[in-house]
Amino acid sequence: MSEMRSAEMQQCIDDCERCHVICLETVAHCLNRGGEHAAPDHITALLDCLDMCVAATTFMLRDSEMHAAVCDVCAAACDACAASCQGFPEDEAMDRCADVCLDCADSCRQMARSAAHA
Repeated sequence: MSEMRSAEMQQCIDDCERCHVICLETVAHCLNRGGEHAAPDHITALLDCLDMCVAATTFMLRDSEMHAAVCDVCAAACDACAASCQGFPEDEAMDRCADVCLDCADSCRQMARSAAHA
Protein backbone atom coordinates (compact mmCIF):
# COMPACT_ATOMS: atom_id res chain seq x y z
CA MET A 1 0.00 0.00 0.00
CA SER A 2 1.28 3.44 -0.92
CA GLU A 3 2.31 5.56 2.06
CA MET A 4 0.07 8.28 0.64
CA ARG A 5 -2.98 6.04 0.21
CA SER A 6 -5.50 6.28 3.01
CA ALA A 7 -7.15 3.26 4.59
CA GLU A 8 -10.43 4.54 3.11
CA MET A 9 -8.96 4.56 -0.40
CA GLN A 10 -7.47 1.09 0.07
CA GLN A 11 -10.88 -0.18 1.19
CA CYS A 12 -12.49 1.33 -1.91
CA ILE A 13 -9.85 -0.29 -4.13
CA ASP A 14 -10.52 -3.64 -2.44
CA ASP A 15 -14.28 -3.20 -2.82
CA CYS A 16 -13.92 -2.31 -6.52
CA GLU A 17 -11.69 -5.32 -7.16
CA ARG A 18 -14.18 -7.60 -5.38
CA CYS A 19 -17.06 -6.12 -7.37
CA HIS A 20 -15.19 -6.54 -10.66
CA VAL A 21 -14.66 -10.23 -9.92
CA ILE A 22 -18.23 -10.93 -8.80
CA CYS A 23 -19.69 -9.15 -11.84
CA LEU A 24 -17.47 -11.14 -14.18
CA GLU A 25 -18.50 -14.38 -12.48
CA THR A 26 -22.13 -13.29 -12.67
CA VAL A 27 -21.88 -12.60 -16.41
CA ALA A 28 -20.77 -16.21 -16.88
CA HIS A 29 -23.59 -17.42 -14.60
CA CYS A 30 -26.17 -15.42 -16.54
CA LEU A 31 -24.97 -16.55 -19.94
CA ASN A 32 -25.06 -20.15 -18.76
CA ARG A 33 -28.61 -19.73 -17.41
CA GLY A 34 -29.83 -18.02 -20.57
CA GLY A 35 -33.30 -16.58 -20.94
CA GLU A 36 -33.94 -13.38 -19.00
CA HIS A 37 -30.60 -13.82 -17.21
CA ALA A 38 -28.90 -13.24 -20.56
CA ALA A 39 -31.01 -10.23 -21.59
CA PRO A 40 -28.82 -7.59 -23.27
CA ASP A 41 -29.73 -4.81 -20.83
CA HIS A 42 -28.86 -6.99 -17.82
CA ILE A 43 -25.55 -8.17 -19.29
CA THR A 44 -24.75 -4.56 -20.21
CA ALA A 45 -25.38 -3.46 -16.60
CA LEU A 46 -22.97 -6.15 -15.37
CA LEU A 47 -20.31 -5.21 -17.93
CA ASP A 48 -20.69 -1.47 -17.25
CA CYS A 49 -20.24 -2.13 -13.55
CA LEU A 50 -17.19 -4.33 -13.89
CA ASP A 51 -15.53 -1.93 -16.35
CA MET A 52 -16.16 1.06 -14.07
CA CYS A 53 -14.75 -0.89 -11.12
CA VAL A 54 -11.56 -1.53 -13.09
CA ALA A 55 -11.37 2.14 -14.07
CA ALA A 56 -11.94 3.36 -10.50
CA THR A 57 -9.31 0.97 -9.16
CA THR A 58 -6.81 2.12 -11.77
CA PHE A 59 -7.43 5.81 -11.10
CA MET A 60 -7.03 5.32 -7.34
CA LEU A 61 -3.91 3.17 -7.66
CA ARG A 62 -2.15 5.82 -9.70
CA ASP A 63 -3.34 8.61 -7.38
CA SER A 64 -5.10 10.43 -10.21
CA GLU A 65 -6.74 13.70 -9.30
CA MET A 66 -9.71 12.45 -11.36
CA HIS A 67 -10.38 9.45 -9.10
CA ALA A 68 -13.28 11.16 -7.29
CA ALA A 69 -15.16 11.74 -10.55
CA VAL A 70 -14.53 8.17 -11.69
CA CYS A 71 -15.62 6.81 -8.29
CA ASP A 72 -18.83 8.83 -8.56
CA VAL A 73 -19.64 7.26 -11.94
CA CYS A 74 -18.62 3.85 -10.61
CA ALA A 75 -21.12 4.21 -7.76
CA ALA A 76 -23.88 4.91 -10.29
CA ALA A 77 -22.89 1.87 -12.37
CA CYS A 78 -22.83 -0.31 -9.25
CA ASP A 79 -26.27 0.91 -8.20
CA ALA A 80 -27.68 0.16 -11.66
CA CYS A 81 -26.12 -3.30 -11.67
CA ALA A 82 -27.45 -4.07 -8.20
CA ALA A 83 -30.94 -3.01 -9.26
CA SER A 84 -30.72 -5.23 -12.33
CA CYS A 85 -29.52 -8.22 -10.29
CA GLN A 86 -32.29 -7.70 -7.74
CA GLY A 87 -34.73 -8.50 -10.53
CA PHE A 88 -33.86 -12.19 -10.01
CA PRO A 89 -34.91 -12.74 -6.37
CA GLU A 90 -34.77 -16.55 -6.40
CA ASP A 91 -31.13 -16.71 -7.51
CA GLU A 92 -28.38 -16.75 -4.86
CA ALA A 93 -25.66 -15.72 -7.34
CA MET A 94 -27.68 -12.67 -8.32
CA ASP A 95 -28.35 -11.78 -4.67
CA ARG A 96 -24.65 -12.02 -3.90
CA CYS A 97 -23.77 -9.83 -6.88
CA ALA A 98 -26.34 -7.22 -5.86
CA ASP A 99 -24.96 -7.14 -2.30
CA VAL A 100 -21.36 -6.72 -3.47
CA CYS A 101 -22.40 -4.01 -5.95
CA LEU A 102 -24.24 -2.08 -3.23
CA ASP A 103 -21.21 -2.29 -0.92
CA CYS A 104 -18.97 -1.04 -3.71
CA ALA A 105 -21.39 1.78 -4.57
CA ASP A 106 -21.33 2.95 -0.94
CA SER A 107 -17.54 2.78 -0.82
CA CYS A 108 -17.18 4.69 -4.09
CA ARG A 109 -19.66 7.38 -3.00
CA GLN A 110 -17.74 7.81 0.24
CA MET A 111 -14.47 8.07 -1.70
CA ALA A 112 -15.94 10.65 -4.09
CA ARG A 113 -17.27 12.74 -1.18
CA SER A 114 -14.06 12.62 0.84
CA ALA A 115 -11.95 13.55 -2.18
CA ALA A 116 -14.24 16.50 -2.94
CA HIS A 117 -13.69 17.83 0.59
CA ALA A 118 -9.93 17.29 0.63
